[in-house]
Amino acid sequence: MGPHPRLTVRELRVRAVNVPMPRPLQTSSGTISLAPLALIDLDTEEGVTGSTYLFCYTPLALKPVTQLLANLAPLIKGDVVAPFEIDRKLQRQFRLLGTKGVTGMAMAGIDMAAWDALSKAQGLPLARLLGGELKPIPAYNSCGLGMIGPERAGVEAQQLVAAGFSAVKLRLGYPDVKADVDVVRAVRRSIGDGVHLMADYNQALSVAEAIRRTEALAAEGLYWLEEPTLADDFAGHAQIRGKTRITIQMGENWWGPQDMAKGVAAGASDLGMPDAMKIGGVTGWMRAAAIAESAGMPLSSHIFPEVSAHLLAVTPTCHWLEYVDWANPVLQCPLRIEAGHAIIPDVPGSGISWNEAGVERCLVR
Repeated sequence: MGPHPRLTVRELRVRAVNVPMPRPLQTSSGTISLAPLALIDLDTEEGVTGSTYLFCYTPLALKPVTQLLANLAPLIKGDVVAPFEIDRKLQRQFRLLGTKGVTGMAMAGIDMAAWDALSKAQGLPLARLLGGELKPIPAYNSCGLGMIGPERAGVEAQQLVAAGFSAVKLRLGYPDVKADVDVVRAVRRSIGDGVHLMADYNQALSVAEAIRRTEALAAEGLYWLEEPTLADDFAGHAQIRGKTRITIQMGENWWGPQDMAKGVAAGASDLGMPDAMKIGGVTGWMRAAAIAESAGMPLSSHIFPEVSAHLLAVTPTCHWLEYVDWANPVLQCPLRIEAGHAIIPDVPGSGISWNEAGVERCLVR
């Protein structure tokens, strides 16, 4: 099939799945043992289908997200598959309601599926369509290391680096600072000094407590410390950053490039890690990458490793890919990791296609 000069939206199909996670993730805000995913297929009149998925965090949000996507289908039916134009249309549609939360998630899902369709129509991997090249992206293993205590964390950390990773991420936010320090030390003993250790508080602390705990953790060799306080408290993050030698990371909860710009202006973090879904899909990510470049900010990704590998390949300040395997059971070809690097598949699109037997097993009816 030759390249199509333009594609037209015919239909938006959505399915809800709850995928069991091989390693349930215990964070300071609760345990995630199922990955609630909205699987999206954007069919075009030309016979090309763009596919992607959204991670809905809790099964409680799965139905509202899939329902909103179904509601939006008639709105884009017949539109040219031009992601910037579709984004403009949906931004206008939701101007009064706002584009955070479920609305932002649905918009990003449509955007990622549209870019997937465009790159498939041109016979190019997404990274090449965006003007980049396929190259290995440094990845850290984020599959696990929840709040499971020092002994179990030490064992699990060894398993995570055994796959060839040179970096892993640990969740913190235990009842007291001593417990946090004990877990960090146990994991460090287990993985040795040659492996980078990132840590994530998942917004668990007050600003004052975060300053106290970063002081206690300052000598533990953490590569970065993520979201010590509430994600939308940019001033609080800037205060913590000003008091610690530890590199501060945030960004997974930036809702769109405007949110990111506010965080950068506030000096809230040293590093950034947009979430492909919350930042606004491929379109939002490209805008975020431009902000990061102008600020000289290294940019990593948050979950969604399949599409994020392509996006990092065209990010001027590309840093780390967060690797999670949560969608693997429903994917035909899960993202490959070799020697601690994500290998971008040399196939048209983002490389997302469905393992229908896996989808059937996890389908929410």
